Amino acid sequence: MTASHDTILLVGHGSREESGNEEIREFVAQWRARQPGWRIEVCFIEFAPPSLHDGLIAAAQGSRRVLVLPLILNAAGHVKMEIPEAIEHARAHCPGTEFLYGPHLTACDPILAILKRRLRKAMNALDMPDPTTTGVILLGRGSSDRGANGDMAKMARWLQEEGDHELVDLAFTGITFPRLERVVQRQALIGMTQIVVLPYYLYTGTLMQRIHRQVEHLRAQYPRIRFTCSTHFGFEGEIFALLEQRVADLQAGTPDSRLPCDGCSYREIAHDLGHGHSHEHTHQPAHAHAPAPAVIPVHPVEALPA
Repeated sequence: MTASHDTILLVGHGSREESGNEEIREFVAQWRARQPGWRIEVCFIEFAPPSLHDGLIAAAQGSRRVLVLPLILNAAGHVKMEIPEAIEHARAHCPGTEFLYGPHLTACDPILAILKRRLRKAMNALDMPDPTTTGVILLGRGSSDRGANGDMAKMARWLQEEGDHELVDLAFTGITFPRLERVVQRQALIGMTQIVVLPYYLYTGTLMQRIHRQVEHLRAQYPRIRFTCSTHFGFEGEIFALLEQRVADLQAGTPDSRLPCDGCSYREIAHDLGHGHSHEHTHQPAHAHAPAPAVIPVHPVEALPA
């Protein structure tokens, strides 16, 4: 059970496709059923009510502490910039309430376990073809934040290292490259006879619908290649467990349980200059987020690609 007067505020991205927003609300309903003693609320960054600002203010009512958890896979502008700024405004409006900001879901072993399970299911749908001639494409949203794209690349690499597939590629639905069609073309040229597309998405929406249409077009374009496409995976048990661990870590004050972007002065500078905000900690001068780390992290202000 959460500590007395705690509220958990789950922050979803939001979709133009209402069915995607309904799935997030259904996820919240299922989580409440798993944790009946918890007060769990939800808001959306865009496209659906309640807004991030309204959700934060509502969560603070009657709460000593609000635990803000992004229901988001990769950290880009929303996680690093928009949510921390909204939390700052909420702190100003609700000085009697403490706001703690937990990490996004991240590239981690529980997410890898979901992808491996989805890949096994897809191979079964293809009647278990030879993995050495079956290409895998991990297909994500794409970002102007290289750290978010790097997390996707890490997941693709982990998937390859822990499986028998010789080829696990990465593609994006927008913002950056390569796109799905180009990666399929490359895999066809080197002789892949089956291709598994694994969307890296939590819930449905316009992009998931587009992905399934694209795969249908690819089937027609490459009639000698067998395709299968997995679905989004936001209701898997690992997602609930990850969020529950975030709650436990925030309540216990576990080191590194809070997202560094909350209160980061480099985030404020990046916002003022219209730049992205990176946490790759690769340049001088030094800048610390947490008390007395052994190696003090730094924050470059990183320009968006032209």
